Amino acid sequence: QVQLVESGGGSVQPGGSLRLSCAVSGYTPSYFCLAWFRQAPGKEREGVATIDRDASTSYIDSVKGRFTISQDNARNTLYLQMDSLKPEDTAMYYCATGPCTFCSDGYCYTAAEDIVEFKYWGQGTQVTVSS
Repeated sequence: QVQLVESGGGSVQPGGSLRLSCAVSGYTPSYFCLAWFRQAPGKEREGVATIDRDASTSYIDSVKGRFTISQDNARNTLYLQMDSLKPEDTAMYYCATGPCTFCSDGYCYTAAEDIVEFKYWGQGTQVTVSS
């Protein structure tokens, strides 16, 4: 059974930085992709950043140049380095994993180019950006 546990959230002033971590346990085949999502109060969940099975990364436009997704060599830990944080980045952040074919612009897709509905999710970590 795959389990994901996020950590590293907190409160920060605009312009500050946070580094989120996601500990991944259980068997995750090489064809699994990894992703960060977020959900702000009253809004739908949105993709943020992805790493596909070729270790290529992608981001939604609003975080490009500010956020960096990475993983350790064993794929046991997923990271999200968040710099130049803005109030609009305030949300609950979740990591997720599951099979996918490719990722682009912050989302992962099946071979039929449908957005992947990831099977495995963490419980989330809150990020609040406020002065």
